[in-house]
Amino acid sequence: MNTQTLRYAYALALCLAFSIIIAPTARSADSEDSLDEVVVVASRAPEPLSKVGNSVTVLDQQAIQDSQKVDVSDLLATTPGITFSRTGGPGNNTGVHIRGADSDHTIVLIDGVVLNDPSSTAGNLDFGNLLVGDISRIEILRGGQSTLYGSQAIGGVINIITTEPQPGFGADLQAEGGSLGTALTRAGIGEKADNWSFRVGATYYATDSIPTLDERYGGTTADPFHDSVVSGRATYDFTPDVQFDERAYWTESRNFYDGYSPISFLLANYPQYQDVRQLFDYTGLNFNFFDDHLKNRVAYEYTTTQHQDFNSAVDPITQSDGYKGDNSRVEYQGTWAIFQGYQAVFGVQQEKSWSDTLITFSPAARAQTGQVGEYVQLQGEVISGLTLTGGERHDNYDSFGQHYTGQVAAAWSLPSSTVLRASWSQGYKAPSLYQLYSPYGNPALKPEQSTGGDGGVEQHLWNDRVTLSATYFLTHFKNLIEFEDCPGSPLCGIAGGDFGYYANFDRAKASGVELQASATLTSALAISGNYSHIKTEDETPGSANYGQQLFQRPEDAANLSLSYTWPHSVKTTVEARYGGPTLDQNFNVFPTATVRLGGYTLLNLRVSYQMTDKLELYARVDNATDKWYETVYLYGTYGRTAFAGLRAKL
Repeated sequence: MNTQTLRYAYALALCLAFSIIIAPTARSADSEDSLDEVVVVASRAPEPLSKVGNSVTVLDQQAIQDSQKVDVSDLLATTPGITFSRTGGPGNNTGVHIRGADSDHTIVLIDGVVLNDPSSTAGNLDFGNLLVGDISRIEILRGGQSTLYGSQAIGGVINIITTEPQPGFGADLQAEGGSLGTALTRAGIGEKADNWSFRVGATYYATDSIPTLDERYGGTTADPFHDSVVSGRATYDFTPDVQFDERAYWTESRNFYDGYSPISFLLANYPQYQDVRQLFDYTGLNFNFFDDHLKNRVAYEYTTTQHQDFNSAVDPITQSDGYKGDNSRVEYQGTWAIFQGYQAVFGVQQEKSWSDTLITFSPAARAQTGQVGEYVQLQGEVISGLTLTGGERHDNYDSFGQHYTGQVAAAWSLPSSTVLRASWSQGYKAPSLYQLYSPYGNPALKPEQSTGGDGGVEQHLWNDRVTLSATYFLTHFKNLIEFEDCPGSPLCGIAGGDFGYYANFDRAKASGVELQASATLTSALAISGNYSHIKTEDETPGSANYGQQLFQRPEDAANLSLSYTWPHSVKTTVEARYGGPTLDQNFNVFPTATVRLGGYTLLNLRVSYQMTDKLELYARVDNATDKWYETVYLYGTYGRTAFAGLRAKL
């Protein structure tokens, strides 16, 4: 680790030590403990954190509002084990990495719907236009989780929950503006009655942004972005044991970006833009038997994503590409409370995915595949405080056949407010439709796989005003799918076209530690921080990058936040985020060259003023020192920016 990284680790260690020194080891019996917080993501059913053997982080509504973040990716980067990379300003392609896994190895759910894009190269969600908007809670589950969640859950699971209706009628709004011609408006209304409820939220965000091609490399023209989002949910209770559940999420965005010149084939000031429309829908029925001992859920889920790319460098503007991906899923899940302290979660899923692609100068193409999966997980408190969990999954795919995954976990909650956790799990990702059936596809592809585990300790002190945790993890990846150039590879002319094909060649490893500390030192002063050391390594035999750090994945990342609440409900926060040096590829040269991107520290300042219980004013300065940095080579990032806004409840 370099000197700056050591300073961050040292500061976090001092925070930990200071918290331990000032905090008594006992807590009162009636004090509230964050270990009692209930999460859903770990077992697809509600359970307290004290019984969860996996590594989980929760961002609740208060934490989300206090952060003043607009992009979900920026919000996720404040948590342990997560880094992200983006090709320019908001709206551009954004990848989120959990514990060093590829960006397409993260499964994302919004209100229970798995978000993916079957028409994209890897079939994953692009975080570029995913706004915080009406989101009220995010649960992050780290490590391979394919036993319950299936394909893509190699790095982890991000469970996003939009705001739920509260008793009575309520409405809220938010307005924000600031640097780079940025404006955000958000509004929501909802009501919860005896046997029905509804909530609708809408967000509009627009910014003039910055050049996609960084100004240091010749970028000259800002590339605007705008995004509209509408989310909604409704329930109706036919009886106390039967409930109808409907949820939907829609977004439409336009993002301008710099493309590759058709003359030089280099990233340049070559204006393009992309329109993206996405719709996610969930329709479900919940029904319970035997005094709620057996809870059942059947649901139909549907997602559709449509992309249209336009070349605005020519007159008239012409459409260059277009592609559309759809996914439908029918599922049943049961949760059986066997007896006190023991439960089983089990389910069946049937899924179909298809994509339609129209590329300039090429005939239209359609591809599709299907899958059926079954899973079961048992959990029991075998002795007081010790909860064991084990599960297995079987999938059968049209493309590659059968696949099995499993996991085990343990959580031991001790009387001293200490929790010991350990888990071992497997993950997999099915080949995407593009990797299978495009002109570069290989129908013989197998699923990418991971095997790994983690172990850690969490300590709560001073009536839960201080929390400390440390986790070690290790993950091995195999059968990673990579594009192989032709000529020179063994399957050239057989599996792919003239330029190359996809193959299961790559192997990799990721290991590291995650440290966290938070302390409410006084009623006005709070401090929190986390540090992640994520060592990734290419283990592909014969690879030119063998033994090298994986691209766009820094080995070190840290966050530190200090908040103080002044008289008259004024709260100020100083926040620092560190991203360590990383490697990337320079595609503007041939052959492609490896480049090193320097580390960076960003300083953010926030202030809020709670004028009344229904009106809050806030402001922030991001990157206050105007630090220049890169997460992807050649692509721009924001310098110093300032924003101000208000939140109101009606």
